[in-house]
Amino acid sequence: MTVKLNERAYRHAKQVVRDGNVVLDDRDAWSEHRPSAAQENDYLEEYGLAAYGRWYLGVDDEHAQDTKAHYRFPYSDFESVHRCGVLAAEARAAQNHYTDIEVAAAHLHGMLDALAGRESEGKQ
Repeated sequence: MTVKLNERAYRHAKQVVRDGNVVLDDRDAWSEHRPSAAQENDYLEEYGLAAYGRWYLGVDDEHAQDTKAHYRFPYSDFESVHRCGVLAAEARAAQNHYTDIEVAAAHLHGMLDALAGRESEGKQ
């Protein structure tokens, strides 16, 4: 099994963050914020597999490209980049030695933390 960075999803995630469509939530919130299987299926039905794949930082070549199983390391709710999803992807990638995904998630993590810092400065 080869799991590698989904470059298209990584570019998409960076653009979504630059656009400010983010949820700056806590690390432990991912279990509540992660899309359910039903939400994934609804998204697939409405938008198709190509759009679905943009929300997953990893691809698994052991599974066909036209299957949900091909996509790994979700980071969003199909609308916003969630900090908790990025942190979960970063940790899981590190545990499994998927360095390219870990580095990409760490970069997104930095982008999100920079946004959080700017937001907290604005509140003072």
